[in-house]
Amino acid sequence: MDLNDYFDPVSIRKPLIRNVRPRDELGKKIRIHTPDGPIPDLSGFDLAIMGVPEDRNSQNKGSSSAPDHIRQKLYSLSKIRNKLNIIDLGNMRPGKTPVDTYYGVRDIVIHLLEKKTVPVIMGGTQDITYGCHEALTKIKYRPSLVTVDSRIDLNKGEKNITSDSWLEKIIKRKATGMHFTNLGHQEYLVSLKDLEKLKKYGHHSHRLGRVSSNLKYFEPYFRDASIHSFDISAVRQSDAPGTFNTSPNGFNGMAICQMALFSGLSDHVSVFLVTEVNPLLDNRDQTSHLAAQILWYFADAFSQRIIEKPSSTDENFTQYIVNLSDTDYKLTFLKSNQTDRWWIKTPEEKEEWVACSYEDYQMAGNQEIPERWLHLL
Repeated sequence: MDLNDYFDPVSIRKPLIRNVRPRDELGKKIRIHTPDGPIPDLSGFDLAIMGVPEDRNSQNKGSSSAPDHIRQKLYSLSKIRNKLNIIDLGNMRPGKTPVDTYYGVRDIVIHLLEKKTVPVIMGGTQDITYGCHEALTKIKYRPSLVTVDSRIDLNKGEKNITSDSWLEKIIKRKATGMHFTNLGHQEYLVSLKDLEKLKKYGHHSHRLGRVSSNLKYFEPYFRDASIHSFDISAVRQSDAPGTFNTSPNGFNGMAICQMALFSGLSDHVSVFLVTEVNPLLDNRDQTSHLAAQILWYFADAFSQRIIEKPSSTDENFTQYIVNLSDTDYKLTFLKSNQTDRWWIKTPEEKEEWVACSYEDYQMAGNQEIPERWLHLL
């Protein structure tokens, strides 16, 4: 695959405001696809930034222009502290139809992952996540998905895939390792039937108040997921006014960046997306600024991540076994001696470990069954 056939070169503009010395700007430290500098072989690149200007199956018209706005803000931020090879592929040329775009995204993501390069996608609307899921399904990689969203994007009467319904097909699949978790839904924006549908298919969503009050507890959902899709409308309107589906409630800017950091540190992250930014509805590019900072936090954390493979026979892990009285359950935990992260053994006999938190271990010690473990039954 020649990616030059899929992407338009980046149109570089001088930052309007200098945040750091020019030589320390991120834009000076990454490889950029320009008219005079085509996309090279990707071997050796850790991250590939790509804009996907697609908004045709959405009410959020104008979000297709977001990649260039976000890119300008991103380039002016400080360089990543640790060594990280990044390339900006430019903006993908949309297909004749949105469905063509989804499958174009699918093919590009497959190509990047084969090169061991993680795609960092700037939308466009969140339905492009469907193409990413198709990519991981096709290569038979665990297509687990975590979204940060104020709503649940299930079918609301639409026949086609849209930015409001793209999850419908995904949650009904029984692909090996497929699990979906949404973080930050606002109960007055979500149908009770949609939450029940998620549970029916073994998936879950956690409400805004619960997540925002204890972000660290939800870090394991990012650690185990391969696709991380952030809808900017999960952020409150005062922090991110530039999107169609705004709400006065939502995560603040610091919280959404903290979650992007969790994504960057994830053992399994294969695709990272920020979607639904709409410059036409923005105030002084405030939302584009925030999206750029989300991407920066992800990249900075990615440069620091430590890949761990939990095993009860590995001396880098300490095993803890908790017997729950009055039940037949015996819960087995592992703690990393290197990062202090925790995992819990699945109820199955074979040794499989799922990311969990120290709080889950504390709950078991208090003779309470952790909710995270119950979801595995």
